[in-house]
Amino acid sequence: MPTYLPFDPNPRRPSKLPPPKTVDSQFHVLGPLEKYPVRPGAAYQMPTATWEAALRMHKALGIERGVIVQTTTYGADHTVVLDGLAAMGPNYRGCANALVFAEADDAYLAKLHEAGVRGARFSFRQELGAVLSDKDFARAIARIRELGWYVKIQPEKDGIISSVEKYQSLNVPLLIDHMARPDPTRGKNDPNLQKMLELLSKGNFWVMLSLGEKTSKAGPPWEDVIPIARTYIEAAPDRCVWATDWPHPVSVVQPPNDADLLELVYKYAPDEATLEKILVHNPARLFGF
Repeated sequence: MPTYLPFDPNPRRPSKLPPPKTVDSQFHVLGPLEKYPVRPGAAYQMPTATWEAALRMHKALGIERGVIVQTTTYGADHTVVLDGLAAMGPNYRGCANALVFAEADDAYLAKLHEAGVRGARFSFRQELGAVLSDKDFARAIARIRELGWYVKIQPEKDGIISSVEKYQSLNVPLLIDHMARPDPTRGKNDPNLQKMLELLSKGNFWVMLSLGEKTSKAGPPWEDVIPIARTYIEAAPDRCVWATDWPHPVSVVQPPNDADLLELVYKYAPDEATLEKILVHNPARLFGF
């Protein structure tokens, strides 16, 4: 299993604090290994990134709310998320890994809901080993409707184009991670960007303005991704959210200081009112704060 680099342990104070009740719409909790063993067949294992470290990062950045997203590392066993939600309190929500629908019963789903889980993340990336069969996917969507959750999509390495037919016709709230992974060098002609705009026009699709640092082809300060984010904001200002993606899984170069990522979203927003939508009001509506 490859070795991936850990998060920056010394998050700095950002140039300006975000609005009160800002939401980090995706971060992960991993380890310690002796308490939370990696599932057999997991595609990757990350350095320890505890809820305590996540909370320190949030406090340094001025972030008051967040969503713990279950990684494929643990699959259907959501103990790390349940423990994190119990410790971090009512300002935090959870997002399940879709494997839970294939491997757990309704009582476990009810337990997740009671703890604050409000969505499930789906991946179609075969290398991660967490892809549901078509039958299990259909069953999962039916349960999500019953629970009132949202669907979350992890784009493939080359974006959403190769898998979008599986979910583009769904009529549930649906959040696409990581700006749909467009290629900044292709500008507005990138097919992933064009498809994301098409999805946003439907009214039930949302986009997460995250992973700018890895999407960028130019490197820090990642200004080549700013036009992409602004295009989405212009198209659907009420359905854009933002996330750190801390602790930045599968990073082969040193992850940035998380304050740099918060300051990047400041550059995305055309004004303070729109920034407050992205950081506060939109995620509060989607995640049920």
